[in-house]
Amino acid sequence: MEKLPKVGLPILIVAVLILIGVFKSVVTIDSGHAGVLYKLNGGVDPESEPLGEGINFVAPWNSVIDYEIRQQEIPEKMSVLSSNGLDIQLDASVLYQPDVTNLARLHKEKGRNYLSRVLQPAIRSAARSVVGRYTPEQLYSSKRDAIQEEIFLETKKIVESQYIQLNSILIRDVTLPPTIKQAIERKLKQEQESLEYEFRLVTADKEAQKQRIEAQGKADANRILSASLTDKILQDKGIEATMKLSESPNSKVIVIGSGDSGLPIILGNQ
Repeated sequence: MEKLPKVGLPILIVAVLILIGVFKSVVTIDSGHAGVLYKLNGGVDPESEPLGEGINFVAPWNSVIDYEIRQQEIPEKMSVLSSNGLDIQLDASVLYQPDVTNLARLHKEKGRNYLSRVLQPAIRSAARSVVGRYTPEQLYSSKRDAIQEEIFLETKKIVESQYIQLNSILIRDVTLPPTIKQAIERKLKQEQESLEYEFRLVTADKEAQKQRIEAQGKADANRILSASLTDKILQDKGIEATMKLSESPNSKVIVIGSGDSGLPIILGNQ
């Protein structure tokens, strides 16, 4: 009985060590994350597959580096120069995520700080290159969507070979020097007023043209009607109208002599 504790103590120690080893061998990867295996005797194998979500078993002497693989957003504020050398402030949102299939290679070559080492410098370089092609007026008004697309394409060209998936770059704001902004706004207002004035002129010209056409149509109709009315037709129409008037029970007609046209002259009508 006295020997049992001496025998049981090593067993207990071994059991505890085994239990610790088991716990250290179990690695849980959260949803939306993946793991890169780091081996004590070889480091990271760039060809290895990332560890997926859930429970993973690794040797206790190895470790796992956790990466978020969901789409992420970083705000980026940049100071760049326009084509005429003016300072422009860009406020952008960058949507990105690591290339999951090359996660081990990304860690080995770029490390966990790939954002500051690769992505942000690439965005700033592309923004300087693109904005330098445009004037402040274009940046402020008509070319913002084109600039956004160009910055995205140039940045993607840089980072896609470096195991980073760039999803979108959104330009949220373009800030110009106050004096330049005011000058552009005045110019845009003047252009708008000019367009409105031209529209009123065009509308007035169309209305005048319409009235000329209507007047010409009436003149042509009167000319045709006048040409078709002979003295004989007018006399017959006059006689016909006089007869209808004489037949009216409410009319009192006195006819004496005849007019120059040979038609009766009506002196009274009650």
